[in-house]
Amino acid sequence: ASRLACKSPVRLGFGCSFLEVLLMEAFSFAQSPYPIRDDIPQAYRNFWQRLASPGSWWTGDERVAIAQESRSALKCQFCIDRKSELSPYTFKGEHSHDGKLPATAVDAAHHIITDQGRITRAWIENNSDSGLSKEAYVELVGIVVAVFSIDEFHRALGLDLEPLPEPMPGEVSRYRPAHISEDMGFVPTVPPDGAVGNESDLWEGSRGANVIRALTLVPDALRDWREIAAAQYLSFQRMTNFVQDDNRSINRMQMELVAGRVAAINECYY
Repeated sequence: ASRLACKSPVRLGFGCSFLEVLLMEAFSFAQSPYPIRDDIPQAYRNFWQRLASPGSWWTGDERVAIAQESRSALKCQFCIDRKSELSPYTFKGEHSHDGKLPATAVDAAHHIITDQGRITRAWIENNSDSGLSKEAYVELVGIVVAVFSIDEFHRALGLDLEPLPEPMPGEVSRYRPAHISEDMGFVPTVPPDGAVGNESDLWEGSRGANVIRALTLVPDALRDWREIAAAQYLSFQRMTNFVQDDNRSINRMQMELVAGRVAAINECYY
């Protein structure tokens, strides 16, 4: 609960901040053609509050700007043209953006949305040399995938996207886990036996699978993804339960059939 506490100095009665009051009305799903379980909008509201807050490597302003770029990428003409090229790294041009973020961050957000299958280690290393550190990149990835997941939920229901939250002031923490490894992927991660101390909650008794470890260079990015995934899919603990889940409208076999089909369409590595 303390991690979700609002960092804004502007607070109203009953201990609520102005942002918290606004979020009470967010994600109402009043126009949804289907009933929505309560845990889904609550997970979205929680993330919206964290999105507006300063993170480990990006300010609240920058985090909301990253979220906006994740939406703008789908209509970016440069991304559309680059996608059709044999290599995304030889095609020259620029993304249209409002200048709130460095060009490398804009390109990263757009690349993750429109052409993630062609992201390479060399590209990430080059971005790091150009000022987009691996820590900042991982936090950016966490924001982009969380916002995209929430937005796709709305698109699937034919609903308008939720307006992005107003950023909150504050300084970044520059927090980095004490135990990291470079044994997998393109960025450092917390190793399977490294979820201790401040990171002891990261997989909460479940095994540290590679796909779970991917965001752990910025632990809060994993925590954000974990809460949204638990609402939209399953918690880490429930992933090992292969029987009917009474809190879902479809059974586990049906869930995995949908998940497998989506993964195939998205050319998911895992």
